[in-house]
Amino acid sequence: MAIQLYQNDLPAGLDLGDIVAVDTETMGLNLARDRLCLVQLSAGDGDAHLVQFADGDYSAPNLRALLADPKITKLFHFARFDLAMIRHHMGIDCQPVYCTKLASKLVRTFTDKHGLRDLCRDLIGVEISKQQQSSDWGAAELTREQLNYAASDVLYLHDLKARLDAMLAREGRSEMARACFDFLPWRARLDLAGWDEVDIFEH
Repeated sequence: MAIQLYQNDLPAGLDLGDIVAVDTETMGLNLARDRLCLVQLSAGDGDAHLVQFADGDYSAPNLRALLADPKITKLFHFARFDLAMIRHHMGIDCQPVYCTKLASKLVRTFTDKHGLRDLCRDLIGVEISKQQQSSDWGAAELTREQLNYAASDVLYLHDLKARLDAMLAREGRSEMARACFDFLPWRARLDLAGWDEVDIFEH
């Protein structure tokens, strides 16, 4: 496994294929208050590419082009939060998207365990650590433990997608999942607009 760390943008010419795993690390979970610190990406080849925003410069033309490219599927776990953070700080709607957490909730109805650690253990037999989840992602220099943790959030999403796709097809829920994924950028916009705690579909 190789971890590449870049400052403020991806290098020009980096090709990560037509399905790219994406995750973010932030100063917290409050969309209005907490800043975006890191964006992680992987082509599913065992390598991770990390873009650190240490000085609040989100111009990142190469990263923006990748995230906004309609020919590239952006693969997330809990896309709702990451999409909102990316839109809030970078002004980008990522489409098309795929969310492994949402896919799991649609097809693994026999459990309420849909976290990334649970999926990695249950579907592909990989144990990942979440120990660095609450560390200081705004630090100017990230530790090796932080970098390894950040990489683990994207390295296994392609394998999880393959397993979940097979289960969605088996249960006849692929079309339903696709419709939910297509709505996710708008779900993120609702969160940013103040409807994060309100279910507008309820009675």
